Amino acid sequence: MQYRTLGRTGVQVSALALGAMNFGAIGRTTQDEATAIVDAALESGINLIDTADMYGRGESEEMVGKAISGRRDDIVLATKANMPMGDDRNRQGSSRRWLVTALDDSLRRLGVDHVDLYQIHRWDPRTSDEETLAALTDLQRAGKIRYFGSSTFPAYRIVQAQWAAREHRLSRYTAEQPAYSILQRGIEAHVLPVTAEYGLGVLAWSPLASGWLSGAVRKGREITTSRATSLPERFDLSLPHNRARLDAVERLAGVADEAGLTMVQLALGFVTAHPAVTSAIIGPRTLEHLHSQVAAADTVLPADVLDAIDEIVAPGVDLAPHEKFDTPPALLDASLRRR
Repeated sequence: MQYRTLGRTGVQVSALALGAMNFGAIGRTTQDEATAIVDAALESGINLIDTADMYGRGESEEMVGKAISGRRDDIVLATKANMPMGDDRNRQGSSRRWLVTALDDSLRRLGVDHVDLYQIHRWDPRTSDEETLAALTDLQRAGKIRYFGSSTFPAYRIVQAQWAAREHRLSRYTAEQPAYSILQRGIEAHVLPVTAEYGLGVLAWSPLASGWLSGAVRKGREITTSRATSLPERFDLSLPHNRARLDAVERLAGVADEAGLTMVQLALGFVTAHPAVTSAIIGPRTLEHLHSQVAAADTVLPADVLDAIDEIVAPGVDLAPHEKFDTPPALLDASLRRR
């Protein structure tokens, strides 16, 4: 397992991180299965576990807490807040009022007295950077979090938050968690240059592109992955962007075969090859998934393989741009662009 420094924190984290979104009802993963996955991940050298309060409405955090009981100090533990956690309109967002409550709830579910990295799951346009950063700084000073970061922020919001921290003499975000894969490379054009400029760590989620790059999706084969079952529109081959993805996958499979790699090794090796990326977050539902992904931990793609990938999906290009999660709100809500 390779280890990298998380931004400028000095904390060493594994090049692959264990994502716990599939723990519980979402991934049909029992506590025993989740604990076995955590055991195997730690044994492989993974030391970063990432979850969120909204994964199963707290179920993932509870399962992670039970799985890491007795070995908390060996783990860099990350969670997130911001997404709705109930019908009350104030049980969401990035206000001080909610973050203080949300963190206490997460600590209780995880069974710990602090988390190492607390992340704002999405940018909240209703809340000022100063409000959020001041709350996070106070929680850090209280010892409940060691560092804090953002997740899926547009590049300009990452910059704005850095300037707000400087202007108001507050602690700053030290990491960003964006979606990144061979099939979704848009962040290369804007987010990754910004994170590099400000020295932020980068934890890339969905490096297997929701299963498109797992090796299970090929032409002439029925798509039966878990994600295809829960989100069928993302795999509907009557849609042009999905046909483009399938065409790219077929060409990428040829590159992997010629290089003697699995598709998983090609996909994870690509993400971890970018100098701005600290870790790629894997989200296995089973031990079999974990073992196939951990096998890619030491994969280093040579220049000719990276060049071949660039020929198939050009740098900075998203094959499914409408599936981006960092779209500015004004592009999604007509009321924000009309007087």
